[in-house]
Amino acid sequence: MTHYGAIEAGGTKFVLAVGDDQFNLLEKLSIPTRKPEETLEEVVAFFKEHPIDALGLGSFGPIDLNKDSETYGWITNTPKLAWQMFDVVGYLEKALKVPVIPTTDVNAACYGEYRFGVAKGKKSAVYYTVGTGIGAGAINQGQFISGLSHPEMGHMKVVPHPDDDFQGACPFHGNCLEGMASGPAIEKRTGKKGDQLSVDDPTWDFVSDYLAQAIYNTALMLDPEVIIFGGGVMKQTHVLNKVRTLVTQYMNGYKELPALTDYIKLASLNDNQGVLGCFALANEYLENKKVLESKVN
Repeated sequence: MTHYGAIEAGGTKFVLAVGDDQFNLLEKLSIPTRKPEETLEEVVAFFKEHPIDALGLGSFGPIDLNKDSETYGWITNTPKLAWQMFDVVGYLEKALKVPVIPTTDVNAACYGEYRFGVAKGKKSAVYYTVGTGIGAGAINQGQFISGLSHPEMGHMKVVPHPDDDFQGACPFHGNCLEGMASGPAIEKRTGKKGDQLSVDDPTWDFVSDYLAQAIYNTALMLDPEVIIFGGGVMKQTHVLNKVRTLVTQYMNGYKELPALTDYIKLASLNDNQGVLGCFALANEYLENKKVLESKVN
């Protein structure tokens, strides 16, 4: 039986998992993100205990996904200084002796929803995670949307809400989407984590406004069939209805969208969307390899 590995590599934790050829989750472990060698030593030990045939990696970034690049598979200009310019794919392939298929953490989550969740049967989808940071992955016709590297939609500029005097938490851009609506932005603005704020705290009006601006921009630029929200901040489910209402206001009748309850959705896979997306990437790699080998033979 074929076994797929998954690593959902986040800024605060790594989620490690093993699945079978029916995408059933067999093993799962969460470990804290520390320095590369410390973290990956534990990762390697897990997969040596639970052998796999291929490994899907959904990583925090930026990560170099250009196969023609000398730094393909490296985490590059990340705020996590210990991980800057670290060859994570090379390290894992050398240690585990299996192919590693990398993408961003949000691409992996998007692919999980595309294959198994609320985007199943759609031709295109965008997935935003709103948590420790904000990032987005996009798929069209089964392919990730990318160019020189991968999209960084979490760092789009947003227009500050007129009642919000917060200057932003992003060390690079200040008042970008991540700087204004991520979990750390909420905590820096209020002194409290999001789950400690009351439903009627005005911070939610600000956060919802910035997320609605992101959806407005995304709908106009990429025109996906569905936009999905995941991440810890979106556990505050009252935010979603605020976002939907504000998207309608921002669009102002210019572009007709599907019913927003169908167009703007919450992630549906019980926080396993990234893991399942990684399994699917590993599966796809091995299936393509079989096809190529059959043609050669």
